[in-house]
Amino acid sequence: MAQDHVLRIGIPKGSLTDSTVDLFHRAGFTLNVSSRDYYPSIDDPELSCVMFRAQEMSRYVEDGVIDAGLTGYDWICENGSDVHEVCELTYSKTTSKPARWVLVVPNESKARGPEDLDGGIVATELVNVTRRYFENRGLNVRVEFSWGATEVKARLVDGIVELTETGSSLRANNLKIVDEILSSTTRFIANKQAYEDPWKREKIDALALLLKGAIEARAKVGLKLNVPKANLPRLLGILPAELSPTISSLANEKYAAVEVILEAVVERQLVPQLQKAGGTGIVVYPLNKVIP
Repeated sequence: MAQDHVLRIGIPKGSLTDSTVDLFHRAGFTLNVSSRDYYPSIDDPELSCVMFRAQEMSRYVEDGVIDAGLTGYDWICENGSDVHEVCELTYSKTTSKPARWVLVVPNESKARGPEDLDGGIVATELVNVTRRYFENRGLNVRVEFSWGATEVKARLVDGIVELTETGSSLRANNLKIVDEILSSTTRFIANKQAYEDPWKREKIDALALLLKGAIEARAKVGLKLNVPKANLPRLLGILPAELSPTISSLANEKYAAVEVILEAVVERQLVPQLQKAGGTGIVVYPLNKVIP
């Protein structure tokens, strides 16, 4: 295969690795990552994978070392990278909620907001974004770089800016949030020059479509059942109004088959109601991809 028909893509190394491998699996790819190997294998000859830390991914994409990659919006902002954002992918290491960079102080601190830290010191890994945050508020705060375990330093400086998804670690360390600096989700980004290449753009867009479809499917399930046609209007009335189920005739002309895609949290409430409305042979199944 010609070299220009291979898309070089960056896979985040670290906390996002496992969830990224799972996302690619749901999208239909077998991505194999070894803890000792920086070049994961993937069952698509048109993709060549390399692993970088999310913190540095956008720089390598901007410089053209790789054509595309997955990284957090926070690190794009931190690096000031000039890249093409293909799409947002709302997944992270533990939840589907955005991760938040928050300004944090010990519970016993008298600080209630950023202005209370004027003249003080704040430690964080997200140095550039945090500096801009205080500068935009006219506050004189010295921002120091902290590599990992920033929560430990919360009582050694005046405050920290830390990444949180659930807030459980902050609470466990007796820390309180006084403001939110930045909300971040994973982004699929591309080198601008690479995205101008017709073949690479088509490959990137196709991959984005599959990855977004895999994320869309995580919170949904498929449901199918049989129902007497006489009960069909009642059963359809139970389904959420925005849904458009597929209805098919069965060999027994008195029955119809109904198939629909539902939010998983809705399905568990609807199944008992659908059975009471005459539904039989109810089957609920997981989805890998939902393509709009």
